[in-house]
Amino acid sequence: MFEKLRDELARYLCPPQLLSTGDDGRAHAVAVNVSWDGDQLLVSAGKRSLANVAARRLLSVLWAAPSADDYSLIVDGEGVINDSGSQLQVRVTITRAVLHRPGAAALPSACGSDCRPLFG
Repeated sequence: MFEKLRDELARYLCPPQLLSTGDDGRAHAVAVNVSWDGDQLLVSAGKRSLANVAARRLLSVLWAAPSADDYSLIVDGEGVINDSGSQLQVRVTITRAVLHRPGAAALPSACGSDCRPLFG
């Protein structure tokens, strides 16, 4: 089920951004390292990101488009704090993944832009 997503991730060389939400409702974005653990993502996180995820589990991980005419990759999920190992991380259960770029879609799209759902 996650094969398409794994294949797409191989194209993105820059570190992704973890997007969580703070107590005041503002987005908190930080560059992170990501690895796979089965069908879940393990995401490095600092104190503020960990606190945000502990309070509000919904999050996104965003990989910027590799070039101006390419797609960004957005992965939505639910996070929990993973405290096994030497470093605290966020374990993400993926609920949705989409390739997205601005502009008219080549095929009809629910988002109104050029979107290609990969999962969810």
